[in-house]
Formats: sequence, C-alpha cells, structure tokens
Amino acid sequence: MSRRALLYSKRVLAFITFLAVIYTLIMCNLLFFSGRAPGVNYQYNLVPFETIRPLLLERERYSTEAWIKNLFGNIVLFIPLGIWIPWLFHRYRSWFRLTFIVVLILLLVETIQLITRVGSLDVDDIILNTVGAWIGFAGFRLLIGSPRKTRS
Repeated sequence: MSRRALLYSKRVLAFITFLAVIYTLIMCNLLFFSGRAPGVNYQYNLVPFETIRPLLLERERYSTEAWIKNLFGNIVLFIPLGIWIPWLFHRYRSWFRLTFIVVLILLLVETIQLITRVGSLDVDDIILNTVGAWIGFAGFRLLIGSPRKTRS
C-alpha cells in the first residue's frame, strides 16, 4: 500500500475524524465554558492589529504569561484546524478555500462570543487564529503533499 493510500485509508480517516471531534469539543470548552462567564462590560475590537501591535511593540507592559497566551496561544491552538479540514474535506486543499472556511468558522465563534458575551469579539483573534491554521496547512502539505495534476 502506498503512503498516500495509507493516509487516506478508512481507518486513518476515521481516526482523524475522531481527533477532529475531540479537538472541536476541547475548543468549544476553552472558548465558551472553561472559566468564562457572561460579562457585563463587554469589550470588542474591530480594528486590525489594535491588540497585536502593543503586544509586539510594548512587550514590557505584559507579563510573559499574558504575552504568550495572547500571541502564541491564539496561533498554536488553531494549527490543528489547518490539518484536519483539508485532510477530511478535499475541497479545502487550496490556500484560498482553506482561508475562506477558517475565517467563516472564526467569524461564527467570534459572533457567538459577542451574542453570549463570553470571551470577546476581536478581529486580531481571527488574524492570529488564521495564521495558526496556515501553519497547520503548511504542515499538512509537507506531510501529505500538494495535489498533483495529471496530464491528459
């Protein structure tokens, strides 16, 4: 069995699906439930890089924990999204399509946070989360390879 055939065997796809479900449940818990309660004074940011810029340019204002959590946490937690979406859904194996579906998912998450007042709607979260998905997609491409077009 070829490596490519093995990576798309029913067992491997079932395992990736299982991991995707577990990942989704963990992320829902982190984003909506774990230590979160609806806020009275809800804050939001619709200006790109407004929260990223101070984290990068005024590093001394933030504790190491806050700095790592806000920058790298928002990237690292979404790396798996860039792996399992294209692995399970063939149509999202281009950078554009993957970016489109990831941004839609993230807009849904941020909108739910806005409506429920849990967490905060922040366009910078969408930017950092998308970067994480891109890193995952780059890893997916390295592992699986890019789709090859056959000559007619």
